[in-house]
Amino acid sequence: MEITISAILISFVFLFILTWVLKAAGWVWFKPKRLERRLRSLGFYGHPYKFLFGNKKDIGLMTRLSTSEPMDHFSNDYCNRVTPFHYQTIKDYGDSSFYWDGPTPTIIITKPEIVREIMMKMYDFPKPILHPLMNKFTRGLVRLEGQEWAQDRKLINPAFHMNKLKNMVTAFQVSCNDMIDEWEKITSKTGTYELEIWSSVQNMSADAISRAAFGSSFKEGKKVFELLRDHLGIIIKVLQSVYIPGWRFLPTKTNNKSAKITKEIEVLLKGMIYKRQKAIQEGEVAKDDLLGILLKSYYEGIQDKNQDENRNQQNLKISLKQVIEECKLFYIAGQETTSALLVWTLILLSKNKDWQEQAREEVINKFGHNKPNFDGLNDLKKVSMILHEVLRLYPPITSLTRKVSQDVKVGDALLPGGVHINVPMIYIQHDEKLWGGDAKEFKPERFSQGIIKATQGNMSFFSFGWGPRICIGSNFAMIEAKLTLTNILQQFTFELSPSYIHAPTLGFGTLRPQFGAQLIFCRI
Repeated sequence: MEITISAILISFVFLFILTWVLKAAGWVWFKPKRLERRLRSLGFYGHPYKFLFGNKKDIGLMTRLSTSEPMDHFSNDYCNRVTPFHYQTIKDYGDSSFYWDGPTPTIIITKPEIVREIMMKMYDFPKPILHPLMNKFTRGLVRLEGQEWAQDRKLINPAFHMNKLKNMVTAFQVSCNDMIDEWEKITSKTGTYELEIWSSVQNMSADAISRAAFGSSFKEGKKVFELLRDHLGIIIKVLQSVYIPGWRFLPTKTNNKSAKITKEIEVLLKGMIYKRQKAIQEGEVAKDDLLGILLKSYYEGIQDKNQDENRNQQNLKISLKQVIEECKLFYIAGQETTSALLVWTLILLSKNKDWQEQAREEVINKFGHNKPNFDGLNDLKKVSMILHEVLRLYPPITSLTRKVSQDVKVGDALLPGGVHINVPMIYIQHDEKLWGGDAKEFKPERFSQGIIKATQGNMSFFSFGWGPRICIGSNFAMIEAKLTLTNILQQFTFELSPSYIHAPTLGFGTLRPQFGAQLIFCRI
C-alpha cells in the first residue's frame, strides 16, 4: 500500500514538473519561433528571435550608448538618440518590421491608415500589461479595458468638461504666480539671470494639479509625488528585464520596495480622501474638481441607460479603491506630461525668438499685463499653434503600445494573435513623407488652419492619443500650458543659455531634457 501511494505521489510530482517544463518551453521557445515563422510568411521583416531576452539587451545597450553624450548641436532630429534601436530597425527592415520584447514579437506600425484603424478599434487592440507591477502602480483609467474602462470613463468625464476647467484657472494662476514670484526675486537685482527651469516647471505643474484637482497645496501632496516618482522608477527599471511568471510573488528587494511604496501612497491618499469625505458629510458642497467628482460618484453614482430598452437603468458607482487609483494616475500622468510640454515650449521659443515675440504680442494685445482669463486663453491662436508644433516635435509620450489577442486584418495587413504593436509617434510626426521636407523644423504656421488641415487628413498627429481612448486630460494640459506660457511672456523675455546642452531623452516615461533646461531670463 505504501509503495503504491509513494509511486502515485512520485508520478504526480513528475507530471507536474513535466507540465511546467513543457509550458515554459512553449513560452520561451516554441511559441516565439512559431510566431516568427508566421510573421515572415505574412510579409513582415525583422530581427531573429533570441532566447528569452529577445532584443531587450540590444535596446538597452544602444540606448545607453546614444545617451552617453549630448547632441553636438541643437537639432529637432533626435529620434535616433532617444530610441536608437527602433530607428535602426525601421531603417533596416522598413515600415512592416518587428523586434522582440522578450519572447513577444512587437510589430512597428507607421502607416497612418493602419494607425487610425488601431486607435479606433480599442476592443480589438487593448493595452498590454507589460509587467504585473504596473497594476500595483495604478489600475486607473489608462490601464482599464472593455466595460470596466467604459464605465470609469463615463464617471470621470464630467471632471474634464470645459466648464469645470474654467473653474480651475484660478488654481492654475496661484501655482503659476508662485513660480513667477520666485523667478522675479532671483532676477530682481540684475534684471537678467540664468535659471534651470525644468525643476521649476515640474514643481509648478505638480502644485497646479494638487490645487485644481484635489484642492490641496503642493506641500500637502509633495510626498505623494515623491513616492509616485520612486515607484515609476522601479516600474521602468523592471520593464527593461524579462518578466518571469510568478516572480512578483517572491520577497525580492524590488517587490518589497514596490509593495511598501504602494501602501504608503494609499495611506496618504486615503487621508486626503477621508478629509474631503468628512467635509461633505458635515454639509460642505462637493467641489467641482477631480476628487469631488469621484467622491460624488462614490456616494451617488450616475444613471446609465442601457441600450436595451427592456433593461432598467443602472446606477453606476465608483469604489473607494477606484477613487484612489484614479488619484494616483492623475497625479503622475498630469504632472509629467504637462511639465514636459512646457519645458520644450520654452526651449523652442528660446531658440526661435521670432515666434516668442509673435506669441508675446498676441498675449499683450489680449490681456495687457492683467491676469489671463479662460475665454481669452481659448482665443490665443498663435499660442495654440506653437503648442501644437511643440507636441508634434517633442511629444511627451513617444510611442503607444497595443496587443493583438487574435488574428485581425487592418488595412492590407493581417496581424496574428499573440503579438504586440508599437506605434512610434515621434517617427510618424517627424516623417518627411507626411509633413514635407521641413518636418524636423519648428514651424508653428503649419497649424494656422487647424490640425486637420496641417495633417491633410492623415493620422500623423496624435500626441494625446486618438479615438475613444484619447487622453481625457488633454484640455486640462493645454489650458495649464497656455496660462503658464501667457504669464511668463508677460513678465520675461528669455533665450538659451550657453550652458544649455541639447539632449532629449526618455525619463520616467516622458521625453525630457537630459541635463536640464538652462535659460537666461530678462525682466520686461
